[in-house]
Amino acid sequence: MYTAIGYAAQSATTPLAPMSFERRSPRADDVAIEILYCGVCHSDIHQARNEWGIAVYPLMPGHEIVGKVTAVGASVTAHKVGDLVGVGCMVDSCRHCDACHADLEQYCLEGPTMTYATPDRVDGSNTMGGYSDSIVVSEHFVVKIPATLDLASAAPILCAGVTMYSPIKHYGIKAGDKVGVLGMGGLGHMGIKLAKAIGAEVTLFTRSASKAEEGRRQGADHVIVSTDEAQMQAAAGHFDFLLDTIPVQHDLNPYLDVLRFDGVHILVGLVEPVDPPVNAAKLILGRKVLAGSMIGGIAETQEVLDFCAEHGISCDIEMLDIRHINEAYTRMIAGDVKYRFVIDMATLKA
Repeated sequence: MYTAIGYAAQSATTPLAPMSFERRSPRADDVAIEILYCGVCHSDIHQARNEWGIAVYPLMPGHEIVGKVTAVGASVTAHKVGDLVGVGCMVDSCRHCDACHADLEQYCLEGPTMTYATPDRVDGSNTMGGYSDSIVVSEHFVVKIPATLDLASAAPILCAGVTMYSPIKHYGIKAGDKVGVLGMGGLGHMGIKLAKAIGAEVTLFTRSASKAEEGRRQGADHVIVSTDEAQMQAAAGHFDFLLDTIPVQHDLNPYLDVLRFDGVHILVGLVEPVDPPVNAAKLILGRKVLAGSMIGGIAETQEVLDFCAEHGISCDIEMLDIRHINEAYTRMIAGDVKYRFVIDMATLKA
């Protein structure tokens, strides 16, 4: 064991504050990492404030981690001291169920061990995330950061990037497909970039006409204002796929109307009951599919990092001094960030 430092919430109603805690010494298959950067995901806020009802305190968020290997266990072969690596949303799984064997650890039938606020599978201790100076993780859940990627901008790819890449891969989205991206936050702007790089014809759906120019700057070929009934009617039956990043309840029925037959509407942002209810006739009469997708497996995470390096894709970020993390949460709730905060962990020791 060794002493690490980071920022954590002690309860659902207290701000994040500095905390010292114990990290385990590396096990045989572990990689010890000095954390250089950590992205700030909206789910960090949900967890810190126990909005999903599953938080365990003290809670140290952070699952978009980029750093440098400082030590490896005796059986580690994939990484060595000095390597630049990343850790995303998971740090373990059962590794023997059908999902794990399919390299889809996020769907582990026994439940994945998340990077924070989950019991460690070996000793039962509460996992602590990346708002800290270091972390120790099994090598299977550590990915390589390509040399051509900016380290800070690479951090959000470990969550936002793979969350968009996984359904693109699974559903076989390809060049020429007509893809709609609903919402343009941290997830949506990465969805636009990834789908465009594949060669899809990409349309941003937004409630605000003021975001049209920004949507095109991100690479969207077209922009539809979803509150404009005429624009929505004109798009009826047009799209092969919809990547829905909207994180709050919204009416799915108008979007099902813009799908062509056999079209697929994929939810990646909404984790609560759909309201108003979906009219099943809209699915049946067009053999349409309403689906969901959660983050991505470790192999997919490496794939999306390599894909982004190959295509020059990065997340738009704003660097953050960790001492301002609580103010950053307030800004995120207000939608005042384009499009991801990334903590410079050097500020932890300032």
